[in-house]
Amino acid sequence: MNSLRHSSINKMSPSSRYFVAHLLCAVALLAPSVAARAADGASVYEAKPTNSYFAKFNPRKAPEIGPLFLKEGDRLAIIGDSITEQKMYSRIMETYLTVCVPQLKVTTRQYGWGGETAEGFRKRMTNDCLRFQPTIATLCYGMNDHRYRPFDVMNAAWYRSNYTAIVKSLKAADARVVVGSPGCMSKPTTWGRVSGMTLDEHNANLCALRDIGVGISDREGGRFADVFWNMMKAGYEGQTRFGTSEEAYMIGGKDGVHPGWAGHVVMAYSFLRAMGLDGEIGTVTVDLGGQKAEAGAGHKVDGVANGEVTLTSLRYPFCATGETNKDNSIRSGMEVIPFNQDLNRFKLVVKNAKAANYKVTWGGESKSYSAAELSTGVNLAADFAVNPFSEAFKRVDDAVGAKQAYETTQIKKIFHGDEGKKDMEAAVKRTEAERAPLVEAIKTAFLPVKHTIKILAAE
Repeated sequence: MNSLRHSSINKMSPSSRYFVAHLLCAVALLAPSVAARAADGASVYEAKPTNSYFAKFNPRKAPEIGPLFLKEGDRLAIIGDSITEQKMYSRIMETYLTVCVPQLKVTTRQYGWGGETAEGFRKRMTNDCLRFQPTIATLCYGMNDHRYRPFDVMNAAWYRSNYTAIVKSLKAADARVVVGSPGCMSKPTTWGRVSGMTLDEHNANLCALRDIGVGISDREGGRFADVFWNMMKAGYEGQTRFGTSEEAYMIGGKDGVHPGWAGHVVMAYSFLRAMGLDGEIGTVTVDLGGQKAEAGAGHKVDGVANGEVTLTSLRYPFCATGETNKDNSIRSGMEVIPFNQDLNRFKLVVKNAKAANYKVTWGGESKSYSAAELSTGVNLAADFAVNPFSEAFKRVDDAVGAKQAYETTQIKKIFHGDEGKKDMEAAVKRTEAERAPLVEAIKTAFLPVKHTIKILAAE
């Protein structure tokens, strides 16, 4: 049957193959639980924006995000191809887990390898990854696995087999798994396998592999990170709002495949949300009538006087600056995905405000709010790109970047180089000794931040 379908499909033109890609996935690769939802009369497709741009894509309904998937003391492995080796979404994730939810005490390693497929990682995972005993892993394969050609069933079956094998091996090693879909492309690549292949044909294939990931996560009891669909929607939003005739907003990157910072924010968002993180960084509640204040876990009120609240915080909001309209800006990524709403809420709530409007000063920046807005609560993390946490956040993020850079060297150049081939255990011991100070540097950089919020009636 597979041979017949493979033969028939390969006789079609690339455009014809595009139109049957989703149909074939629906028939051959539909997860049992998705089929069950269909039998119950529930929708089996993701809701789509109304714009006709999305009409040709029919991604299967992803599983609902569940409760917190992380556990205190987790050892996280971030696994993927060259997009992971860019050390951008992985860096966002590690920095976020370090400073935004420090109470979970999660430690991280990244395992990106350029040009890799799921099969490639399956073959190296015991040597490179399982030896470090991860307790949770995120996977992001599919871009290279789609082989830069139209969908075909045999290739999809190959991807499904290898991706499933990785998940099973991680589970056998007592690691929980977040199965990530591939992202989307922003333009056909210069290294595409089929001349004249359209962007829609590439993305149809990637969407089909995304659907396979839904099925794997359903069957194997893990979580699913919908990188593809989040990037598709965010990319359209970015192009609509910020793209120009001189410069397109390309969520998948200027080469079509490797995202800039905005795309990596979307990827990190997809994985962090799949882990069940609720985004509650903390709430500071100020009673102007009684000159009292209280703060959530991770924050301590040191004093209140004349509308000024001084605090010491052991949790940071996620901090990012940069242009909001460029696809190589983290801040822009936060504009096209609800990062701040869903993952980065550091709120100020003001009670018993007598004036109609107030000026809130936090660090060197000030913003104006109505009393009604303040009584409901405003998200300082979203409104203050530069804030009292910015410098401390950068120190931690820089330390994370240095550690992740070394992890690429450790795996690719040493474990798979002459030293590793000669004596792997000695290579592991030596490189772990070199990595240890980089881990310690992250801990050293993560210090409590003292800061003051001033709430003054506007004149």
